[in-house]
Amino acid sequence: MPGPFSGLSVKLITIIVVVILAVEVVVYLPSLANYRTSWLDDRLRVGIVAARVLDAVPDVMSLPRALTDRLLYSAGAQAIVFRRNGQSQLIALQDSPMPREAVAADMRLRDPVTQIFGALETLFAGNGRTLRIIGNSDGSEEGVVEVLMPEAPLRNELLIYSRNIFLVSLVIAGLTSLVLYFFASRTFIFPIRRITANMMAYREAPENANLIIRPEARDDEIGIAERELAAMQTDLFTMLRQRRHLADLGLAVAKINHDLRNTLSSAQLLSDQVATLDDPKVQRLAPRLVTTLDKAIGFAQSVLDYGRESATPPRPQPVDMRALIEEAAFDAGLAGHPDVAFVNEVPDALTLNVDADQLARVFLNLMKNAREALEAAGSRVASPQITASFAEIEDGLCFSIADNGLGLPPRARENLFVAFEGSARAGGTGLGLAIARELVEAHGGKLSFADPPTGARFDIVLPASTRLT
Repeated sequence: MPGPFSGLSVKLITIIVVVILAVEVVVYLPSLANYRTSWLDDRLRVGIVAARVLDAVPDVMSLPRALTDRLLYSAGAQAIVFRRNGQSQLIALQDSPMPREAVAADMRLRDPVTQIFGALETLFAGNGRTLRIIGNSDGSEEGVVEVLMPEAPLRNELLIYSRNIFLVSLVIAGLTSLVLYFFASRTFIFPIRRITANMMAYREAPENANLIIRPEARDDEIGIAERELAAMQTDLFTMLRQRRHLADLGLAVAKINHDLRNTLSSAQLLSDQVATLDDPKVQRLAPRLVTTLDKAIGFAQSVLDYGRESATPPRPQPVDMRALIEEAAFDAGLAGHPDVAFVNEVPDALTLNVDADQLARVFLNLMKNAREALEAAGSRVASPQITASFAEIEDGLCFSIADNGLGLPPRARENLFVAFEGSARAGGTGLGLAIARELVEAHGGKLSFADPPTGARFDIVLPASTRLT
């Protein structure tokens, strides 16, 4: 199970909070700039009122000090300057020194970028600076009003505003996360946890049918996943039970087969003794009895060999393929055969990096099957012949074992490479082709049956990378 801080719920809440805070940051910057602009506009309005007073009075010095100080205090300003037609008029607080430097805040520039950068500059600049707020008088360009004031009050209010925005964002993010988590948990997280827990439990005991998940009535992806998981677990449960039964049955068959082979061997010895009798009936029936016992012993031996078949991986080494096929043909009884001709068309000096023993078994099985098929056809096939050929194809290197016999019956083609079902002759087990296919696939190749107009042909396709020369 996931740790306390690695589950989907924690990740979901974290993602929601981060996304909401990121959105709040995007919203926060313009709102901070608007707050600063409104704050400065309020101070500038006082300056405009003062400019109207200055414009209406011929002599600024005649204004009462109480009136000018009230105007300045209401704006929180140290001085107000009104410029018009090249002339300037100033009112300042009594006994207040004029700052040597001031940071200009031109309210005539209203583009968002300038306002956002101005707000950030005020927020991070620190206290001690003086602002020079600049704006037009009465909305016209004839008169300019400047208000000089300390920046500290504006910065303090921006800090308070930022703190409030941050707290509100946290509350919104928290509430939104909880609400979304509640609905997401019931809709997604809890079902996924249920599926995960079921998979872990089923892995520990796959033969327990009670652990197969029971899908909920949902039409979304989770419902489909639950139904597919239930189907997969059911198939796996069935397959494991069948394999256990087959394993038990195979053990029993192996024991029975072993005893049967010993019994048949004893019967074969007796039949050999019976064959030496001079009774004409015995002489006529003894060969059939010996043949029948030989087939039964061969069947028992092939079953035991298949059961003992190991999954040893190939051990590649350089192999002369023409010589390998010649040896396989000799072992298959084709060398010097009185009726069946063998033609080896594999070129000389064709060397592959393969397992010689395993491929020799493959060619031996195919040639032996072809020889037996031609022998069974007898006179129905004129000039019986088995041909081994080689060709380079797009998929790799192709070796073909073909005969000009009667071909394979339809029943044999349906289960050609299935053990105990793919035999092309009566009394066969079909194990040879099943083992041959496994050996070829272990080399990364493919064994397939080609259906030519006459006879039968098996193609062995090996990867082109196995070729050395």
